[in-house]
Amino acid sequence: MSAYLNGQFLPLAEAKIPVLDRGFVFGDGVYELVPVYSNKPFRLDDHLRRLQGSLDGIRLANPHGIAGWRDLILRLIELQDFADQSIYIQVTRGVAPRDHAFPRGVPPTVFMFAQPLLTATPEQKAAGVCAVTAVDNRWLRCNIKAISLLANILLRQQAVDADCAETVMLRDGFLTEGAASNIFAVKNGVLLAPPPSNLMLTGITYDVVLELAAAHGIPHEVRAIGEAEVRAADELWMTSSTKEIMAIVKLDGAPVGAGVPGPMARQMDALYQTFKQQVMRA
Repeated sequence: MSAYLNGQFLPLAEAKIPVLDRGFVFGDGVYELVPVYSNKPFRLDDHLRRLQGSLDGIRLANPHGIAGWRDLILRLIELQDFADQSIYIQVTRGVAPRDHAFPRGVPPTVFMFAQPLLTATPEQKAAGVCAVTAVDNRWLRCNIKAISLLANILLRQQAVDADCAETVMLRDGFLTEGAASNIFAVKNGVLLAPPPSNLMLTGITYDVVLELAAAHGIPHEVRAIGEAEVRAADELWMTSSTKEIMAIVKLDGAPVGAGVPGPMARQMDALYQTFKQQVMRA
């Protein structure tokens, strides 16, 4: 697999950074993940806008404009020998002596690599997944896609330890998101989504789901969702670039709704697949 590091395309195994890179010693950087279907990046400009927001959030100048990023990403896609890809982009504050203060005049470290994009199979979607809940004890800037993901890792591991797919996080009695996904609920035929804020990272799939709901007349509300509503939901979904729309059929050991993927999850997944194919053909 080919990678990109600071202006050079090279085999991933040969990509190396100095140990004093601030991404390594501080987690001082941001990242983005772009799904690629049949060698075509999905909603690339949206991903690059989110990357810009993360860079702004940590006061790090963007090393490239949208056109520059696009050229680099398309070149990286071409270098792989698999068509469906997941492009990982990471920008750190660069290499400098270890000190908390921002270094002056230091170029950022820019790293990208591609790996095969593995989405859920039809059988997995038909079965759904289980999830657990946990208190969202992360910092208050969750809208920044920061590489310092230790809190998310620890929360996600709670799901892994329970043989589940995701941890649904609650802060002050309200739904925020999953450890590695956004979470939607359905109650009485209405799709519910927590509102974007500094307490969650709004996913590109989250945006697409709400766009599709509006375009197809699906009743939906973007508002705070209390813990009781989460536990009493007819349907729960986790959404992300890799999971797309995945129904959660069991939460903390209790069935969600009928304990199988609900009708709105199946409808939204069908709409999403059609939309994705339309985007790829455009």
